Amino acid sequence: MYPIQLKRLPGNEDVALPRRMSEAAAGFDLHAAVTEPLVLAPGERALVPAGFAMAMPAELEAQIRPRSGLAYKHGITCLNTPGTIDADYRGEVKVLLINLGQEPFTIQRGERIAQMVFQRVPHVWLEEVDALPDTPRGEGGFGHTGK
Repeated sequence: MYPIQLKRLPGNEDVALPRRMSEAAAGFDLHAAVTEPLVLAPGERALVPAGFAMAMPAELEAQIRPRSGLAYKHGITCLNTPGTIDADYRGEVKVLLINLGQEPFTIQRGERIAQMVFQRVPHVWLEEVDALPDTPRGEGGFGHTGK
């Protein structure tokens, strides 16, 4: 278990903090902290505030992912999915949404707009070398195995 500290930002007392919507849910739903309804036209994107900041242990990241219902029913998804929130970030959590649907979509205050999933991040180091070890695959990529 990892402790995640949440700080509700001023003026967002009425916006729910992230929460799981079922006992076994992997993600915590995020709610829109917009000050007025936000209309996303088809093809339009917006950075939507979630009304809180957080702190988490250095070995974690938070990934922001689309909500399947919004994506399926309305074409609303996260533009850079999954978006990454690093453990040392202390600003407001925001969600970059885009409307890939056919109709304008209105985001209301408090509406569930995305989900946040926590993942462990291994600590690695990068090492420059003159040659890489061989493998049977080699440099094959982008469809090299056929259909």
